[in-house]
Amino acid sequence: MLIRQATINLSANVLSALLGLLSVFVFTRLFSAHDYGIYLLGVGFASVISVAFIGWFRNLILSEHAKDDGTDIRGLVISGYLVACLAAPLAYGLGRLAGLDAWAAAAAVGLAVAVGLFEITQDLVRARLLAKTAMKAALVRALSVLCLGMVFALIDRSGFLLLASSALAYLLATWVQAHAWRGTVVKFDRSALLAAARQGLPLTISLTLLAISSVTDRFMIANLVGAADAGKYIAGLDLVRQTLMMPAISAAAAFFPMAVLIHANQGRAAVRSHLSECAELLFSITLPACLGFAVIAPHIANVVLGVDFRETAAEIMPIIAVAVVFQILTQQYLHVSFLLSGRNSFYLINTVSIIAANVILSVILIDKYGVVGAAWARLGADVFGFVGALILSRRAFPIPIPLGQLALTMIAGLMMALLVGALDRYLHVSDLAACVILAFAGLASYAALCWAFDISRLRARSKNGLTLFRSKLASMGIG
Repeated sequence: MLIRQATINLSANVLSALLGLLSVFVFTRLFSAHDYGIYLLGVGFASVISVAFIGWFRNLILSEHAKDDGTDIRGLVISGYLVACLAAPLAYGLGRLAGLDAWAAAAAVGLAVAVGLFEITQDLVRARLLAKTAMKAALVRALSVLCLGMVFALIDRSGFLLLASSALAYLLATWVQAHAWRGTVVKFDRSALLAAARQGLPLTISLTLLAISSVTDRFMIANLVGAADAGKYIAGLDLVRQTLMMPAISAAAAFFPMAVLIHANQGRAAVRSHLSECAELLFSITLPACLGFAVIAPHIANVVLGVDFRETAAEIMPIIAVAVVFQILTQQYLHVSFLLSGRNSFYLINTVSIIAANVILSVILIDKYGVVGAAWARLGADVFGFVGALILSRRAFPIPIPLGQLALTMIAGLMMALLVGALDRYLHVSDLAACVILAFAGLASYAALCWAFDISRLRARSKNGLTLFRSKLASMGIG
């Protein structure tokens, strides 16, 4: 079941990532670095505000809705979200303080409201393991962001209108999965809302701070060296994250709810066995993707980004790709320890430490090395956050770290990266052709190494998959 859910999520998110790459390809050619920078700063600000709006309910959805025991918490969630949205005027003021102009701040707040509604609807769908519904909504969102952005660009190529088009895209994607709310009774139960607020406060603060830490560097660059340089930096940063975070989020979207369900029904030993399998699977997906991306980053930048963005992106993307490994292991695996133990305060501790490291390193390194310094600050903060989360998880729910299996994955990933890097030196083709050839070589070599080392039980799973495929063909009278 884990593999089936993860495969559906992965398929959806790979397609979404491809559409996201197409959006970057189009937008970095349609918009100037300054206007695209305004758009990306607005998106970053919206991500922080949306997390502040919905953080109260995420653990409630995962811990209660995922159990599927008849408890309906949807009315509480949507009424609480409506109350949270009353803070929109305050959010607008914060946007102005962060350096956004009036129109961009207003559009960013509207985007935050739309993103928040989309995300809690996705959480409801994923908690019930309805991966196909989540897939449809994710694809509609990605396609709508691209298409509406292009349409709005015909009116005016400003960052404000691009933000407005993205807000509309998220609302359309929410409508696709709106059946998750069918039968919901909105009731403003003050005592229940206060209880949910008290329970969700540590997680909300920590998730909001984590979101702030993820955009701190871009706003620091914007204020220190200007929106245009921030746009160039963020274009490379988001290109890495959109590409590499999707596979990990797909896997985590499957095993987080399953971990809660297994823990509730089968106990501690069963969930530890499940998590050990998840850790190996997550690492075996994440590491080679990040290493491969880092090796061919200059080619990717030349293919995807507009001319004004390429030089900066080629410098920072290999650094960010390595940072993403630590970010994924922290947020998509180690944080499940805090969820299972109910130690929401540990989210806060871990996040504050990441923000502190990020701010300190950014102040030092941006001043000295510019946008490249911001990338190194990001890597340092993510490594620090990983170590901190690992220490805290030992005091919460000690989730397994299968070092033997992870070491084999590390060896396979490094061997693949070395092979791709060596091959790149002898290629004299266009950047697009280089990306295709090197990606294929990386996938083929890593697949062979996974088979040789039996990473994530690839041999047994391949055999089971082949048997299932043959049985389906037989049932259809084929073969």
